[in-house]
Amino acid sequence: MTSPTSLQRRDDALPDLPADMPGMAHANAPAALRTTFASLRGQGLRARDIALRLGISEGALVAAHATSRMSPQEANDSPLDATPLDGQWVAILQALEAVGPVMALTRNDHVVHEKVGVYRNVSAKGPMGLAIGPEIDLRLFLQHWHAGFHVRERTDKGEAHSLQFFDRQGRALHKVHLRPQGDVSALEDLAQRHADPSRQWYFQPEASAPQETRADADIDCLGLGDAWSQMRDTHEFFDLLKRFKVGRRQAMRLMEGIHTRRTPVLAIDTLLRQAAENGLPIMVFVGNAGCIQIHTGPIHRVSALGPWLNVMDEGFNLHLRTDAIHESWLVSKPTDDGVVTSIELFNDDGEVIAIIFGERKPGKAELPAWRSLAHALVQAPPHAAGAGQPSRCAA
Repeated sequence: MTSPTSLQRRDDALPDLPADMPGMAHANAPAALRTTFASLRGQGLRARDIALRLGISEGALVAAHATSRMSPQEANDSPLDATPLDGQWVAILQALEAVGPVMALTRNDHVVHEKVGVYRNVSAKGPMGLAIGPEIDLRLFLQHWHAGFHVRERTDKGEAHSLQFFDRQGRALHKVHLRPQGDVSALEDLAQRHADPSRQWYFQPEASAPQETRADADIDCLGLGDAWSQMRDTHEFFDLLKRFKVGRRQAMRLMEGIHTRRTPVLAIDTLLRQAAENGLPIMVFVGNAGCIQIHTGPIHRVSALGPWLNVMDEGFNLHLRTDAIHESWLVSKPTDDGVVTSIELFNDDGEVIAIIFGERKPGKAELPAWRSLAHALVQAPPHAAGAGQPSRCAA
């Protein structure tokens, strides 16, 4: 279970190491990283926080512990070792069903989403993958999956096993942690079948966050609004943004008063607490470039600790850094089943932090109680917009 106090924002990182360190071209770099990791891990820091402290990616830190980089004595003494995997990501995830209960973890810089369950119905078509199960529900964007490892860590409580997957910049896309109820032998067999010990994964420097580059005046606002009104399924929304070459947060702003309304930045606190109090089932989407993880169902235990807003339920944990929320929007999308309402959270770079829906199934309208709760978060009345024109579009 992830402790909120152990999670730090990326801007807490120290300055980068010399250029030869992240690429580990220097012969002693991996050994130095392992020594530092062992020391800081002994102080209770987590791998991601250690990587931030060192100014390298988490993927590079894990890669430094590859068994091929260590002598037998070093491997025996190290608290962590990692075996590179062969890149057959779908086959690896499909084989996890035999392992039984595990904890799936997907995060971005500001929120951690953890679900306990069994991987079921994993499939892919080209770069798009799915895992559809009652507990573990994933959308996979496999073009971003670059490296994977079977990681073993020796702790005071015994040996912990995980599978960890990273993008080309060494950012963690998805992790699978073995649970006590899971079958360690099945996981080890899976890892052995897909091991590629001689493979050396390298990572590129992290690119800056994408910015909205088109001015609002260059967007066909009326066309965007009309196309939005004609949607028949929420899955059409991504293609709509691409067609009009508009950023997601930019679209929120342009459609304000028509299809979107701002909520208070911290409305998510009220939303989660009232959903818990009322037993209202919701859907919580958290993702990054390579994976979106979804919780569907009621939530129960909501609490805050410093800037962290947490759901601490059996089988589902959420840790959301509220001081990273820059904008919060109530969004309405028409579908064949009626309007679908969501709350969307953005950071100051315009990146999605999390999206919350009411629980719903295809062919069924959304729950009226959810719609009422979401709309109650908006304190101000809708903005007036003449003749159906979005309020922020140029005349």
